[in-house]
Amino acid sequence: MSGPLGTCCLLSGLLCILVLRGARSNSAPPVIQLRLAGEKRKHYEGRVEVLYNGEWGTVCDDDFSLYAAHVVCRELGYMDAQAWYPSAKYGKGEGRIWLDNVHCSGSEKSLAQCESNGFGVSDCKHSEDVGVVCSTKRIPGFKFIRNQIHNDQVEDVRIRATYSHRKRVPITEGFVEVKDGGKWRQICSEDWTEMNSRVICGMYGFPGVKRFNVRPYKLLAQRRKKNYWGFGVNCAGNEADLSDCKLGREIKLKGNSTCGRGMPAVISCVPGRAFAPSVSIGFRKAYRVEQPLVRLRGGAMLGEGRVEVLRNGEWGTVCDDNWNIRAATVVCRELGFGSAKEALSGAKMGQGIGPVHMNEVECSGFEKSLTECSFNLESLGCSHEEDAAVKCNIPAMGFNKKLRLSGGRNPYEGRVEVLAERNGLLTWGSVCSDSWGTMEAMVVCRQLGLGFASHAFQETWYWQGDPSSDAVVMSGVRCSGTELSLDQCLHHGSHIDCPKGGGRFAAGVSCTLTAPDLVLNAPVVEQTTYLEDRPLYALQCAMEENCLSSAASKADPTSYRRLLRFSSQIHNNGLSDFQPRAAHHSWTWHECHRHYHSMEVFTHYDLLSLNGTKVAEGHKASFCLEDTQCDEGIQKRYECANFGSQGITVGCWDTYRHDIDCQWVDITDVKPGDYIFQVVINPNYEVAESDYTNNVMKCQTRYDGHRIWTYNCHIASSELCVHISGFVTHAIHFACHCVHKNDKKQFTHPQIQSNYAYKPLKSTHKSPDTHKTAFTHRSAVRLFSRLQVSCANDAFKCS
Repeated sequence: MSGPLGTCCLLSGLLCILVLRGARSNSAPPVIQLRLAGEKRKHYEGRVEVLYNGEWGTVCDDDFSLYAAHVVCRELGYMDAQAWYPSAKYGKGEGRIWLDNVHCSGSEKSLAQCESNGFGVSDCKHSEDVGVVCSTKRIPGFKFIRNQIHNDQVEDVRIRATYSHRKRVPITEGFVEVKDGGKWRQICSEDWTEMNSRVICGMYGFPGVKRFNVRPYKLLAQRRKKNYWGFGVNCAGNEADLSDCKLGREIKLKGNSTCGRGMPAVISCVPGRAFAPSVSIGFRKAYRVEQPLVRLRGGAMLGEGRVEVLRNGEWGTVCDDNWNIRAATVVCRELGFGSAKEALSGAKMGQGIGPVHMNEVECSGFEKSLTECSFNLESLGCSHEEDAAVKCNIPAMGFNKKLRLSGGRNPYEGRVEVLAERNGLLTWGSVCSDSWGTMEAMVVCRQLGLGFASHAFQETWYWQGDPSSDAVVMSGVRCSGTELSLDQCLHHGSHIDCPKGGGRFAAGVSCTLTAPDLVLNAPVVEQTTYLEDRPLYALQCAMEENCLSSAASKADPTSYRRLLRFSSQIHNNGLSDFQPRAAHHSWTWHECHRHYHSMEVFTHYDLLSLNGTKVAEGHKASFCLEDTQCDEGIQKRYECANFGSQGITVGCWDTYRHDIDCQWVDITDVKPGDYIFQVVINPNYEVAESDYTNNVMKCQTRYDGHRIWTYNCHIASSELCVHISGFVTHAIHFACHCVHKNDKKQFTHPQIQSNYAYKPLKSTHKSPDTHKTAFTHRSAVRLFSRLQVSCANDAFKCS
């Protein structure tokens, strides 16, 4: 029996299962293997293909039924079937049509046990190839091969660290063990290869392998009782999962004398930059920062998102034609994650913007970058509805064990409680809600694996949390939104400062699996920009809403204001509708314009000098968020008329025309010259989005005192340079806050030391209790360098 076993495949969690059936008699069913294939499909659906006698073929749809579909799906490791489709819904297959007139009762364990005309006996064409849709739920423990000889099942695989490594996070090195028949067993190292290690490391979220000192493992193995698995493993190295590898040779089990010329297999993995224990001197060469060519956008969790590629200085997407798990794995490893869990098609992580750079990607699985794979530059027929995405394996960091939500109506909401050390003991406590906002909530939801933040709450009296956790154990939390866990955000450390206290004022969140994604149509801005001179007396309503420059309040009412006007068309490319955070009853009524504002600041309009200094500004309140137009087939849901509900539906856009109030920047006092015109959507992060990096649009602008030109308008990736935002702003704020003369607090962040990035300057105030602090240019550069931000061109003052 060892001959056939040596060449058979392990069960694929996504595509195929090898049913090993020893030919003990002539009546035994044939040995077959199943997989799902075809065009534009999810991993749990596709054309049914059968491997028989070493050749792949299809199944005819004649007499096929839901019972047969159940058999196929269970054989592939899914709980059951949802549907089946005739007439080659997933495309025409190739090769033989192995099965025709298949009749199943639904209780068979293999499609080979169902009645049929016999293998290869068919009068069908490939236009009759059958397809199935399986449920997304997997059979518990159904992960790897079934071993018919011993009638057991390999259920799992793990890296078992030695005692000295078990406290390390993440665990990167140890013995490889498989769970067989409920018991963990070692694998003999006699036939173990680096390619096997590469696959296991990828499964556990690590992009590569490294050498290790084998001596301590040999000594440990000599002292430990061994329990070997009865087979070896033979991986090519480009598999996404151990279940895709071939089964190695059978190992004769002889107790402790098994694997006499070897020892239990050991692997040592290299973590990606985001998960490395340290980025100290020894790691700097391995982890030098380079301009990435591939990035992920729109994913709720770390290691998942829409695949975007940088080409000719412009970011674009990848078409999902031929997109598969091998190409997805190349992306994941390139970005410092492990192998891919799933290759997603059909814009499952939202639609991107810009060009489609790559189509029909073909990878071997060993490329260092997706850009090294072969692909078709022509993307005719591809739209952003076909953007490819990935979900990657990431290391187990244990972050979700240090945080919980308490008191909510469902697992996706509640008061935030963290596990913190107090007086030498680990205890659960609440988080101070001062400065608590969407970015902090986003980190919490991601840390718990609950998706995006829906709302951030500064009062949680309506959620009955654990009374023993009312005490505040974390305060002053400020996040950029990209941290892996809440304790990586800036906070006060052990010096708690929360005037309101915990209890009813503790921080809370609600999470959601999908989120909107607003993107401004840059060409519309570029095409509609113009100047208008308007008398100040005709702009009284605009003045009430602060839509003019501050100098307008002192100007002669008969004078004119010069307005840079333009239209804005804002699309929702996400996976859920964009809706104001405030409910109807809390909207603000503006008597002059006679309308409600659902968001006081929906967009910022700024004119910047070439070094980033703001020379003119404007803002737009969302007096009417509605679906102006939608893509074909999408129904409008939001309309402002008659105090209707406000929002932007997925696939729709809201247009603010150039001729309405406040749709401008007041440039009356701006001197002629070259500038940057910038528009920022949802600038205060009032509403959670799947991607904030595409909320900024910039145009190059030239003003000669009479005319204005805007050109090269594009979506900018929220650069943090002169115009500082997000995390760096928080860092500076905290640095300044924490060096007051009598303030002994320190702020904490894993990448910044409290005595590193700032220094107090001599006070210009008479009061001896206050100091002004400032970042000098050198300090700013050092801070920005530490944070991997590329530029810092000014000194920053704060009090």
